[in-house]
Amino acid sequence: MRVLFTGIQPTGLLHIGNYFGAIKNWVELQYDYRSYISIVDLHALTIRHDPKQMPEQVFDLAVGLYACGIDQEKTTLFIQSEVPGHADLTWIFNTLAPLGELERMTQFKDKSARNRKNVNVGLLDYPVLQASDILIYKGEIVPVGEDQVQHVEFTREIARYFNSRYGKTFPECQARLTHTPRITGLDGASKMSKSLGNYIGLMEKEDEIWKKLSVAKTDPARVRRTDPGNPEICNIYSYHKVVTPETELSDYIASGCRSAAIGCLDCKRRLLNNLMKVLDPIREEYGSLCGKREYVRELLDRNAEHCRAVARQTMLEIKEKMGLTAVWKI
Repeated sequence: MRVLFTGIQPTGLLHIGNYFGAIKNWVELQYDYRSYISIVDLHALTIRHDPKQMPEQVFDLAVGLYACGIDQEKTTLFIQSEVPGHADLTWIFNTLAPLGELERMTQFKDKSARNRKNVNVGLLDYPVLQASDILIYKGEIVPVGEDQVQHVEFTREIARYFNSRYGKTFPECQARLTHTPRITGLDGASKMSKSLGNYIGLMEKEDEIWKKLSVAKTDPARVRRTDPGNPEICNIYSYHKVVTPETELSDYIASGCRSAAIGCLDCKRRLLNNLMKVLDPIREEYGSLCGKREYVRELLDRNAEHCRAVARQTMLEIKEKMGLTAVWKI
């Protein structure tokens, strides 16, 4: 089977943007590829974090991913920092990575503009570490959102540079875009984010979700219930598209909005009902796994050992091709 690699930062609780925009896709793809999913805690160091909270955030994310359907028999879920080969390969790739290309990366420019007081080298070098994450397992498929396609293209270039200089070693991986477009936050303007406070958490209670949905932005043209609306510009309708069955979506939600047969609160209540059908099983499994911490830790330890073995083999191959073998082997 071809190798799939993807990563996710432990920067906070999981929300429906994470699930419908990425994780649901990973769950579906894991049956078609030999999948590696990394909790990329090294990447998370590029922004200020609380060291005391990091271990629990990493563990909670692992539990959340398993609860969402990541299968321990199909996917190797592991913690990035527990596999030293990622950082080792990054230094080697740093000797190949053109500085100008890194400075032109869209995410680097955006994040630098937003965090002028913390423009660290890690922020610039982020794509190189990402290339190491993928290529140390010789990843071929990388499921990403549109904002990460540039980094996957950079990874292809790094593989090409290395192969050209030292001999064929790495595949030129391909980006696999998710079927679901970016999930917008409850404000209807920004990407769903914990830091912006515009999210619906996967583990939130039903009444907490309703409190957020009841005041969430909708079609601005619908001032009164009797005003007909345009569902295609309504943020709530975009959520319906990922949870509501097609017949209900077209025959009740869309037509009711256009004809003013249903109001915005009616639409939101129907969304809540359909959303909870998705979230309830996830929350139940999450609660069960939270009571099995040793079991989850054993899974992560076993997966890290497997990844270290794979990474070690790749690094041996790389070092031999680069002339970094020990002197007594001459």
